[in-house]
Amino acid sequence: MAPLNRSAPTELYDAYIFDMDGTIYLGDEFLPGAFRLVTELRRRDIPVRFLSNNPTKDPAQYAEKLDRLGLPTPVAEIANTVVVMTRWLLDHHPNKVVYPIAEQPLIDALTEAGITISEDPAEIDVVIASYDRTFTYEKLQIAFDAIWFHQRAILVTTNPDRYCPFPGGRGEPDAAAIVAAIEACTGTTLTKNVGKPDPDMLTAALSGLDVDPAHCVMVGDRLGTDIQMALDIPMPSALVLTGDSTEAEAQALPVEQRPTFVLDRVDHLLPDVTRAELGWRDDD
Repeated sequence: MAPLNRSAPTELYDAYIFDMDGTIYLGDEFLPGAFRLVTELRRRDIPVRFLSNNPTKDPAQYAEKLDRLGLPTPVAEIANTVVVMTRWLLDHHPNKVVYPIAEQPLIDALTEAGITISEDPAEIDVVIASYDRTFTYEKLQIAFDAIWFHQRAILVTTNPDRYCPFPGGRGEPDAAAIVAAIEACTGTTLTKNVGKPDPDMLTAALSGLDVDPAHCVMVGDRLGTDIQMALDIPMPSALVLTGDSTEAEAQALPVEQRPTFVLDRVDHLLPDVTRAELGWRDDD
């Protein structure tokens, strides 16, 4: 089987789309090379955008975190599943009644958008299964009644992630666990995922930029979400080995399903000649 492309890109792209958790930072610390890479791209006036499948924060909270870590970032440069789920409901299910199994940022966004929320299974049209650390049996019962007993609600999710990574190799169950619980008891199947790898996420990230996706690069740590989304567009992609997916997992894929680049650290996205001109070393 052909080896992975472990070399750096040979040219700069017109825009860079970054996953955050596991790519730019882990916990409250930047991953190696992330800060200087984003700073250098901005110095060159190359657009940078951030994406996250994590719906437990809204874009303003992500901007606040990046600001706190020393990388001031406008809210407009950040898109996550809170934004995309709200837009998708307004576009595809206007005037429908929604039951979000979710944390407060998504609930607040739905409310601010004028979307009706209810806990009455007899009037729920859409059940949203999200990353919810307040998930209870009572919430599962409401979803079950709306979908199975009343035979009226569809099931959608903010993101397909199985777990959210933590520093030190730990993690916690993510939205896929909530989806699996509802599917298991109702016999229904998921109607829509709005998070990566759904192309709606990339549309949100590139909103306002006059760039061709073929000349942009999607950078992330997960083959099944970040890289798959890029493949589906299609656009160039870079798997950074600082988060979820491993080199062995990428190597096991058919050639046409692999990322364009596989990099040990995110600042290897710059061409070797550019990093040499800047005097960058990996031990800096």
